[in-house]
Amino acid sequence: MDNPQTLYAVAIVCGYLLGSVPFGLVLCRIFGYGDIRKIGSGNIGATNVLRTGNKPLAFATLVLDIGKGAAAVLAIRAVSPPDENLLLIGVIAGAAAVIGHNFPLWLKFKGGKGVAATLGTMLAAFWPAGAAAIVTWLIVAALFRYSSLAALISLIAPPIVFWIYGFPVAAIIAAALTVLVWVRHRENIRRLRNGTESKIGKK
Repeated sequence: MDNPQTLYAVAIVCGYLLGSVPFGLVLCRIFGYGDIRKIGSGNIGATNVLRTGNKPLAFATLVLDIGKGAAAVLAIRAVSPPDENLLLIGVIAGAAAVIGHNFPLWLKFKGGKGVAATLGTMLAAFWPAGAAAIVTWLIVAALFRYSSLAALISLIAPPIVFWIYGFPVAAIIAAALTVLVWVRHRENIRRLRNGTESKIGKK
């Protein structure tokens, strides 16, 4: 694709469509758990799939949701010309996948919270940013035992890493994704403030 505008439009559209595939919903229906939106929080992500009691299914959902962001990044890079800014075009495609995951057209724009898809985007676009998020998640989760808190804090790391390495536009996009994740976790934030959020490993 020689036209940059066409390339970026393809990145956004294809990223959104890829991200909008509701893997959690599909897997739960295939394996007989019905509509995951009627279970627990009603979310289509791995955390809510875990509430079915099927850990392998939740893990599969997590991997596939991470794969959304990563696949969007890698796919657009594969069709981009060598002189294109591959990091930026990848981040844009991955960001579109996150938007698709959070607001899928097929589910009346009611999707997940975007943590896994954002992580996949960061890992594929620029692995130091993704690695920083993973390390931060592990540290916060080990110290405080709150998965939601670990997710919220961990996604602060990628924008900082992009900025340090000299990618300001990518840093701004990553920061926007972080803000989106925080907004989507507003109920979790409320429970964290009230001390009612469930801890990792708690029955």
